[in-house]
Amino acid sequence: MTDPRPLFGGVELGGTKCICFIGTAPGDIRGQVSIPTGSEPESTLHRLADQLNLWQTAHGRIAALGVATFGPADLAKGSPTYGFITSTAKPGWRYVDVTGHFARTFTVPTRFDTDVNGAALAEGRWGAARGLADFAYLTVGTGVGVGLVTNGALVYGFGHPELGHARLGRMAGDEWAGACALHRDCVEGLASGPAIAARGGMPADQVPADSPVWEPVAHALAQLLNTLVLATAPRRIILGGGVLQSRPELLMRVRAQLLQSLNGYLALEDLAGPIERYVVAPELGALAGPLGALALASDAHRMNTRAAPA
Repeated sequence: MTDPRPLFGGVELGGTKCICFIGTAPGDIRGQVSIPTGSEPESTLHRLADQLNLWQTAHGRIAALGVATFGPADLAKGSPTYGFITSTAKPGWRYVDVTGHFARTFTVPTRFDTDVNGAALAEGRWGAARGLADFAYLTVGTGVGVGLVTNGALVYGFGHPELGHARLGRMAGDEWAGACALHRDCVEGLASGPAIAARGGMPADQVPADSPVWEPVAHALAQLLNTLVLATAPRRIILGGGVLQSRPELLMRVRAQLLQSLNGYLALEDLAGPIERYVVAPELGALAGPLGALALASDAHRMNTRAAPA
């Protein structure tokens, strides 16, 4: 019997690896591959498109495509660089026309957004933020990024939020310069995987749990959460990404430092519930980002169906 549900393609472009999906929903993934992002975009994007085409031969045509990428990215439709990765520090990827590349191969509705916005959509639809109209998804991995949802919609202005590069209060006595190539001691420069590796002298997932490296990392992340709480009052904050996956105990440190930094100004647990249910891990785990691309594809299909003439 033929499955009546539309089939979607999803591509998540990450700072270290790219993940490609074909399926309909979290419980129905027909294919999944991961390849290194590398420094040659054309080669990487061709490999991803070729994989989707192989799957279409095996499983059927996709009805829509979602592309979730590391940033900064141009999300302004009508802009001459819409669908581009823009001023990234990642070698080889500055001003790469990601959407244009896939449009030359797939003539299907496509939605392009950041990886953290996609992950936020996925957690809101299928994960830890189901039923919530206001929440934040924060990823800590190769970079630090934030997807914000308020009143049921992702937050945009002239672009997407770039709170991973916010420069916030440093931990007392911490004078380490930071690792961000552009801002040194922004949150990403203090708490991303590469920053932890630079400070600890080994890959972040190998730094011992009792290392003093983790205290300033937790402090930087808690400062960012403090800013989110005061700026948008999210009903839940989801902390994901590779660093948290390899060091889940970091979540407890961040919770404690968040409460300490608020210093009783807000009765957070009265307003939003116990801290253990307010700052949480993603229910979708490591698949939050890739499933974000699938959520984007689903939205592209739905919007195209609504716009089609009767």
